[in-house]
Formats: sequence, structure tokens, C-alpha cells
Amino acid sequence: MNQKPGLHPRNKHKNGYNFNVLIKGNKNLTSFVKKNNYGTFTIDFSDPKAVKELNKTLLRVHYNIKKWIFPDENLCPPIPGRVDYIHYISDLLAKSDCTDNITILDIGTGATCIYPLLGVKEYNWNFVATDIESDSLDTAQDIISDNNLESKIILRQQYNEANILKGIIEKGDCFSAVICNPPFYKSESEAKGANARKSKNLGNNAIRNFAGNNNELWYPGGEKAFLHNYLYQSSLYKDSSLWFTSLVSKKETIKSLQKSGEKLKVKTIKIIPMHQGNKVTRIVAWQF
Repeated sequence: MNQKPGLHPRNKHKNGYNFNVLIKGNKNLTSFVKKNNYGTFTIDFSDPKAVKELNKTLLRVHYNIKKWIFPDENLCPPIPGRVDYIHYISDLLAKSDCTDNITILDIGTGATCIYPLLGVKEYNWNFVATDIESDSLDTAQDIISDNNLESKIILRQQYNEANILKGIIEKGDCFSAVICNPPFYKSESEAKGANARKSKNLGNNAIRNFAGNNNELWYPGGEKAFLHNYLYQSSLYKDSSLWFTSLVSKKETIKSLQKSGEKLKVKTIKIIPMHQGNKVTRIVAWQF
């Protein structure tokens, strides 16, 4: 078992991966599983094919997602970390006495549509999922249809790169929460530099393991600019959602969001830490 310390208590993967169970669920995973120097089963996490097959298997075995097909150039999301966000949003809503008829708006759902899939399977939530890439939405729709989830997940396209909520939220929309995994980098060159460092740390040229199209990886001004734009636009739709939330990778971004939130008359802002192995990230959540 590969230990995954710090995951949410309800996370199915908090005690690691049982490869015997996973291989029974997907024989295609067998060729990627090997014993490490400690005598435990694992995969080569620098191999993008192995990583993709593992995550496909996790979805099949633990969430009954039978078909999850998307192009290799799109990011392959690690399921344990993605479902953690869903569990923490569930806690946030429960503390707000919001437990029935939950509808979530997912900003930048990508080709994999991962957050809606996990939210439906874990909590039976309803989703409106958005993206700016038409090809990604086409792939996401195929995944939704292949798994008979058309009644639970609706897709909307964002046509204006300058907007996040504008052009998406419609009159009469009432969301329990908005979720978002923002692009982290300021430019293509910055993203490629980070990619190269990760590949070097893994000891090979595992470029595709960190693949992703432009809108998945970078945004003019990076994460900070994206989140400030999102925060501002949320003030224009303050009555459309109980909570607005996002993942935040850089700790220093939080202070500037808090200052801007005060100017925009944000009523409450919460910082929710998430621990995934040695990696610490956080969710910022605010409401008007």
C-alpha cells in the first residue's frame, strides 16, 4: 500500500492503493504495476501512460465510472487530490445547513469533467460545468453520455477569455457553491519551465505526465490575476451562489484576496488547508 497521509477522512484513497483490488477491476493496469525497493506494489509515476491507467482504474473501481476517455494532451487529474476538494466542499455546505438539492458550478471543468463526475458519485450533487475550449467540452459531453449522467451534469461554454462568471451565470441560477481549479502559470514559457523541473526531479523526460492545453495551465498574470478577476466577478453575482471557492497554490495570494474581499464587501472568507502527502494546498471560500 502507498500511504497518502493527510487526505480527507472520507477520502477512499486515504490509506493508499490496493493494487490487488485495482488489477481485478482493470487488467490493463497489470503491466504498469511493479514492486519497489521496499517490496510494495506501485507504478512509475513518471510514466504518463501508467498514471492515466491508474486514475482510470480508480474511477472504475471506486466510483463506477466505466468510460473515461480523453486526449493525452489534456491534463490527467490525480483522483485522490481531486476528490479531496469535493469532500471539503461537502463539509463547508454542511456547516451552512445546505445539504439538499445541491447544485455546483464548476469553472474550467476541462476535457475530463473530473469534479462533476466525483461530486455526482460521492454525493449525488447536480452540476453546471464550464470551459472555454469547445474541444474539451465535446470530450466532457462524451464522458457524461458514456456514463449516463446527462440528468446530473450540464455543460456551458465560456466564449470570452476575459470572463469567468460573466456569460456563464444565467438569470435564475441558484448554486450551492462555485468550485474552480485555476491555471497556475503566467505564460506558456513559465509552464514549460515548471514542466522541465518536474521531469528532472522524476529523472526522465516525462513531458506528457504534465501535459495540458493553454487554458488548463496558464492565464495572463497567472493564478493571482485569475483569482482576483474571479473574486471581482463574484461580486456581480453575489446572490447567485451561497459560496464561491477556488483552489489556491500560492500562500501569498491569500492576503491580497482578503484585502480585495474587504473592498468588495465580502461577508465571510475562509481558508481551508488540504494536505496531500508532502504537498500542502488550500481552498479559499467566500460569501457575500
